[in-house]
Amino acid sequence: MTNPDIAKQRLYSQHISRQVFTQAAELVTWMGAVQAQDYGGAKWAIGLRLQNGRDETIEKAVADGSIIRLHVLRPTWHFVSPPDARWMLDLTAPRIYTASASQNRSLQLDSAVFKRSNDALANALGNGGQLTRAELKAVLEKAGITTSEQRFIHLLMRAELDKVICSGARQGKQFTYALFDDRVPISAPLAKDEALAQLAKRYFMSRGPATLRDFSWWSGLAAADAMRGLDIIKSELISVAANGREYWMGPDVQPSDLKMPVAHLLPAFDEFAVAYTDRTAIVKPAYLTQARYVIFDPVIVINNQVTGNWKRSISKSKIDITLTPFGKLTKSDIKSVDAAGKRYRKFIR
Repeated sequence: MTNPDIAKQRLYSQHISRQVFTQAAELVTWMGAVQAQDYGGAKWAIGLRLQNGRDETIEKAVADGSIIRLHVLRPTWHFVSPPDARWMLDLTAPRIYTASASQNRSLQLDSAVFKRSNDALANALGNGGQLTRAELKAVLEKAGITTSEQRFIHLLMRAELDKVICSGARQGKQFTYALFDDRVPISAPLAKDEALAQLAKRYFMSRGPATLRDFSWWSGLAAADAMRGLDIIKSELISVAANGREYWMGPDVQPSDLKMPVAHLLPAFDEFAVAYTDRTAIVKPAYLTQARYVIFDPVIVINNQVTGNWKRSISKSKIDITLTPFGKLTKSDIKSVDAAGKRYRKFIR
């Protein structure tokens, strides 16, 4: 399997080159988690993977709690399906607690402070309430909890990890928080092996071909736990060799006669880039230096390879898309990118 083959199959596995799902919750469940650090870009990351995806329908899914946004895995913001939130946090939060311990000490945040903060937040959000960050900051200050410097961010993240709060519906452009238990169904905890297997299966089915190291990075799991998860589900996967490494993927291999769009406009932090430790397979070799920020910038993908960057400017009357290709685009390339741009405009409007 060559690098272009890997990239082509990843586009297929991730439902970028084909759209099967119609609902955001279905897609997010399939992916396990979708990075949502850039909120607008993350909505597009979901929308481009859906049949007839629209910004407004994904916003509605966030508002009604069909999908929620919280810190999990590495951690950073992710969209997850509510039925998956508890076991994913049970599996990954302990490692995050350990990694955060030093910074918490420097901010004078200990278990007693976190308990006071969690209690204050839970009381303020009772009876189905949803509050903005500014409102929650005022709640903590009123409870005598200092929110200066980075403390407020860490207090909110700890409340998410402790399953106290999660995302609510936006108020205009302001994000809100709701009680975790109001939006996430109560469920029996999974045994560790079952949770490891679940997470590994979601990852390799939706992002293969990928390596064990890729999975460990994406999930935030210790190498031994990542290996355990993969070992449990290996019989359900296909193993392929490339670049002196072993890659794993689901059995749903892209049909050779599948007619695919040749261009895609992907957002910053899209799973096509962020889900792997080595991203050389997805970048046209001549552009590896120019694409060194492939995670952080919106990218143009042509014929399965990253070949440039793009950005958008939205006004009341139009949506302008500016392309920054790394090399010369052919007439065919331009036509394909224009089609991808029309799809993005349709998503927004």
